[in-house]
Amino acid sequence: MLSHHAFGKNILESLTFFSKTNRVNFLAHIYLSGDDEKLVTGNFIGDYVKGKNFLKYPGKIREGIILHRRIDSFTDEHELFREVKKLFREEFGLYSGVVTDLIFDHLLASGWKNYHPLTLRRFARKTHAILLKHVFYLPPRVQGFLPVLIKNRRLESYAQKEGIQQSLEIMSRYTSLPPKAEKAIEVMDANYLFIETRFTRFMNELIDFAESESGIPVKKPWILTG
Repeated sequence: MLSHHAFGKNILESLTFFSKTNRVNFLAHIYLSGDDEKLVTGNFIGDYVKGKNFLKYPGKIREGIILHRRIDSFTDEHELFREVKKLFREEFGLYSGVVTDLIFDHLLASGWKNYHPLTLRRFARKTHAILLKHVFYLPPRVQGFLPVLIKNRRLESYAQKEGIQQSLEIMSRYTSLPPKAEKAIEVMDANYLFIETRFTRFMNELIDFAESESGIPVKKPWILTG
């Protein structure tokens, strides 16, 4: 396992363009893309394709970028997400949404067996293969941090609270995110049932929304295909 210092050094490049408006919930966006490889790719890069630049991308890649934006809008406007976000507002201010994104990805990862028939490890490896296959569609900066994401198993790391805390600590080191990672975990632990119940209800609605927007089914454990 990489040391905290080495991990931070490796992802520095990926954090240089992180801001209050960049989302970090990669796992949720990939999961909500179903099994369409180009939709997965477009959804993955959605935060890094600004304005009308999405028009430069072909077919399903473009649809994935649009789906990413619609998922973000749905999330930001949803009352359940806002209720959880309020818990982190005092400590993190404008970054409370970023922290909530990370907490929700943690709940998705830690409860992964409830959402997908593949193990999180197999799902992550499948995702890595898809992104490497379509690497030339990725913006240069995303191409730059993809090897780090793969090497450090970022999609898997969020299943553990330590992964969330480490990511917050490194973000606060290289961005203006308040350096209060331990406080974020304390707030999560103190309000775990409140957060978990709202996350579960929210995800059920978000899955339905994503399926209706993309026309692509989102795989669930009880829907197994050959």
